[in-house]
Amino acid sequence: MTTLEPAIRSARADHDHNSGSDGGPDGGGAGGASRLHRSVLDLAMVPTGTSSHDALGDTTALAQRAEQLGYERFWVAEHHNMATVASTSPPVLMAHLAASTSRIRIGSGGVMLPNHPALVVAEQFAMLEALHPGRIDLGVGRAPGTDPATAAALRRTPGALGAEDFPNELIDVMGLLGDSRRDRGAWDRFRATPHLATSPQVVLLGSSAFSAQLAGMLGLRYAFAHHFDVGTAIGTLDALELYRESFRPSAALDEPYTIVTAGVLAAATTKQAEFLAGPARLAMLALRTGRRMSLLSPEEAAEQPDLELATSMPSNRIVGDADVVNEALGALAEGTGADELMISTMTHGLAERLTTLEIVAEHWARRPAA
Repeated sequence: MTTLEPAIRSARADHDHNSGSDGGPDGGGAGGASRLHRSVLDLAMVPTGTSSHDALGDTTALAQRAEQLGYERFWVAEHHNMATVASTSPPVLMAHLAASTSRIRIGSGGVMLPNHPALVVAEQFAMLEALHPGRIDLGVGRAPGTDPATAAALRRTPGALGAEDFPNELIDVMGLLGDSRRDRGAWDRFRATPHLATSPQVVLLGSSAFSAQLAGMLGLRYAFAHHFDVGTAIGTLDALELYRESFRPSAALDEPYTIVTAGVLAAATTKQAEFLAGPARLAMLALRTGRRMSLLSPEEAAEQPDLELATSMPSNRIVGDADVVNEALGALAEGTGADELMISTMTHGLAERLTTLEIVAEHWARRPAA
């Protein structure tokens, strides 16, 4: 814990723990939530035979359907220089999605802060919040979201905004958005917007002990990247326990609030779901073996000689019919104590993603209140 202390020591001192605290998405803290919230994470994938225009149109349709189905949030990721991902600029895509919907919270899952100056991020999200008050989430991550060469090009100089600067940069962004945690900071010299009436909700993303500690010590919501699919839940459980142990109430949050992302694909039958999951399984195999692979169609994936190997890899991806998927999601929620599950579906077609959201939402509609 000592490595984080210099950056956030003053965040603990003389701080009003109750001002502006709003708990979960509907105003309840983790301890008082009446139900398990559900949300969506999307990467705007570009499958074979399609374009970025198609991918972004599909993401828009998915966000609109998620809103109709009652999902709490819809987040888009930041990735660069990847042939299969069209989501390169979350704030730009978020502006379009927020204008294309009316209720659902729109957020970044996340903005990779080392790639951007704190003032730029604060200005972008202050403007989004001004355009769509009460609907904007700033999910912040520490990884580059790309390869080292591309990260260096984004940062302009090799030493600019290294990961070791992340806690201070995060505190600067928060201060510029109205949540100052130190006596002095960037907010003393700069303004993210001429008049900040409301602020976006800040969520720290991560897949490590570092991010869990930092989120807890700053009293922020924490989203763990369980959908990274490393094949085990042990890292997820360890990180969430560390977050809760480290948590200090803040102006943003009274009690710990955890979001667990999950890779999910639901279909009418488990056999069909496994068939549709082939492209994502091959893509994950390629990633783990240091290769790049296009997101194939299920028919193309079924012909690939590596599919059997890809299917046999340890995985925490949830694939199956409605009973299989919802039983697994229930077990994940119970095992992690998550306040919110965020569904991420990697498939070749929009129809499979829509079906997944519909099956999960239908189960949630039948769940008794906790």
